[in-house]
Amino acid sequence: MNLTYIATAAMGLESLVAHEVRDLGFEDVKVENGKVIFKGDESALCRSNLWLRTADRVKLLVGEFKAETFDELFEQTKALPWSDFIPENGEFPVIGKSVKSKLFSVSDCQAIVKKAVVDQMKNAYQRETWFPEDGALYRIEVALLKDVATLTIDTSGTGLHKRGYRALHSEAPLKETMASALIKLTNWTPDKPFVDPFCGSGTIPIEAAMIGQNVAPGLNREFASEEWSWIDKKVWYRAVEEANDLAKYDTPLDIQGSDIDHKMIELSINNAEEAGFGEFITFKQMQVRDFTTRKEYGYVISNPPYGERIGEKEEVKQLYRDMGNAFRSLETWSVYVITSNEQFEQLYGRPATKKRKLYNGHIKTDYYQYFGKRRQEAKA
Repeated sequence: MNLTYIATAAMGLESLVAHEVRDLGFEDVKVENGKVIFKGDESALCRSNLWLRTADRVKLLVGEFKAETFDELFEQTKALPWSDFIPENGEFPVIGKSVKSKLFSVSDCQAIVKKAVVDQMKNAYQRETWFPEDGALYRIEVALLKDVATLTIDTSGTGLHKRGYRALHSEAPLKETMASALIKLTNWTPDKPFVDPFCGSGTIPIEAAMIGQNVAPGLNREFASEEWSWIDKKVWYRAVEEANDLAKYDTPLDIQGSDIDHKMIELSINNAEEAGFGEFITFKQMQVRDFTTRKEYGYVISNPPYGERIGEKEEVKQLYRDMGNAFRSLETWSVYVITSNEQFEQLYGRPATKKRKLYNGHIKTDYYQYFGKRRQEAKA
C-alpha cells in the first residue's frame, strides 16, 4: 500500500526532519512550513515513528481539497476512504484548526467532518446504528489553511518527544525533540567529549547518548498505530528488530551534565538510568564558572536560563559572563547555546561564529554557535 505521511515539525526544524526522513530511505520528500511530506508503505509508518528524533508526530494523510463551504467540506470528506483505515469498533475523535480560511469555526468543522466520516463508514460497513468506538484510537484532524482542508489520522498517539524515559522533569523542560535538534545542528560525533553545564533533568546529555549509540528514540514507548488492525503485527516486530540490530550499545561515550541544583542532578541520574545510559553519562552538581577541562575538541551544548522571569535578569547576566570566562580558554572546544536573551553575545564576551533562529516552545530564541579550532588549525 503506497501511503502519504506528514511528519510535523517545530518552526525552523523542517530541514532537519526532512534530512532524517531521507536517511530512512523514504521518497518524494517535500518540505513545507511546519511539516515534511513523504511516501511509503505500512513499514514507513512504523519506522518513522521509531526513528524520527526531531519531528513532533507522524500523521497519515487521508485527503486534501479546497473547501470554502460546509457542504464542500462534508461531501469531500465523505468521499474519502475512511473505512480502509478505521475498523467498525475504532475510536475516531476529530480535532481541528483553521488559519486564514472562510470556514473559521473549528467546532463546526469538527462536527461536520465527524458526521461525514460516520456516513462513509455506515455505507461501507452497511450499518444503521452508531459505532461503538471502543477499539483502537484513530484520531482524525481537519486542518484548514487558506481554504484548503487537510485530513489526517495521527499515527503516533502521544507526541514523539515522549521517549518514555522522562517520567519526571524540571519546571521548564526542553522537549526531547528540540534537545535532539540542538545536537544534530552541530558536528558532534560520539568520539568527542560532550558537556551540558545546565543539564536540568538531563535531556540534552541523554539525547546525545541516544544519538551517539544510534538508539532509535521510540524504542521504549508505544504508539497509537501499534493497535491498528490493518497493519500486520509482523511489520511492527520487524521495525523494532531492525532498530535493535542497528543500535551500537557498546560505543564508548564521554558525556557530562552538570547543574547548580542537586535535585536536578538526582533527577538526571534517574532519567539516564531509565533510558539505559546510567553508566555512560556523568552528572555532577557544579556552577558553570567552576568548569575546567584538559580534554580537547569537545562540545558544549546547552539551554541555560533565559532571565525571562522578574528578579532573574541580573542573575542570568552574571551567568552568561561566567560562561564566557569559563569557556574562553577552551580554544579547540565548540560551544552552542540556545537563549531568548538578545544580549547574550555582549555578556558572553564575543560574537558567535553563526546564529540560527529557533522556537523553543513558543519562545523565539537564537542558537549561538561558537566553532572551536580544528585539529589542523590548532597545529598551525
